[in-house]
Amino acid sequence: MIHPYDDAVEDRMVMFYDSLSEKDKRRYAAIEVLKLPYGGWSYIHNILNCSDPTIDAGIEDLKRDEILDCSQVRKPGGGRKFSIESIAGIDNLFLKILKDFTAGDPMDQKVKWTHLTYSEIIEAMWLEGINISKPVVKKLFKRHAYVKRKACKSIKLGTTENRNEQFENIAKKKQLYEDVGNPVRFTITIFPIWLMVSQYLMVFMIFA
Repeated sequence: MIHPYDDAVEDRMVMFYDSLSEKDKRRYAAIEVLKLPYGGWSYIHNILNCSDPTIDAGIEDLKRDEILDCSQVRKPGGGRKFSIESIAGIDNLFLKILKDFTAGDPMDQKVKWTHLTYSEIIEAMWLEGINISKPVVKKLFKRHAYVKRKACKSIKLGTTENRNEQFENIAKKKQLYEDVGNPVRFTITIFPIWLMVSQYLMVFMIFA
C-alpha cells in the first residue's frame, strides 16, 4: 500500500475531516482519492476511516456541476442587515426626538448629551412608527456622538413633580429665539455645593 504523506500530515487530514459536515467529508475523501495513484483508495479509506460507499458518493458529487456552483454560496455582507442600516429615516427621527432634549459643553461643541432614557427614546420612536431595540438606540448614540448623562448629587435635594419641566422651558425659549432669527447658545452654571454648605456653617456659628 502506498504511503504518500508523513504521520504529521495524516493527523492534520484526520482532524480536518472530522470537522466537516457529512457531505463535505465525502467530497474531501473523494478529492484525496483522485489525487493519488493506484492504491490511493485503500490508503484514504484507512486513514480517514470512511467507507467505500462514502467515497463513491463523494466522487459522484464532484461530477455534478450544479453541486459545485459557488453562486449559491452567500457572499460577504449578504446576510440580514441591522435595523440601524435597513430602516429608512431612522437617523433623522432620532435627531428630531433628541433636538429639544440636548445639552452640551459650551467649551466643546463635539460633546452632546441628553437626559432621555433609552426606554423613553424607544417609546418616542415607536409612536412615530419605528420599532427598535435598546442595542439599536445605543448604536444611534454612538453614531451621532451622544452620551447619556445624569446629574450627580452627593446630597439629596428632594424630587420634582415635573422632571421634564426644565427642558420643556428651554425648548420653548429656544423656539421663540429661533422664530425671530436670533442665535441660541446654552450655558449651564452649577452653584458649588461646598459654597452653599460653608454659608450654612457660618450662619450656624454666628447664631450658636
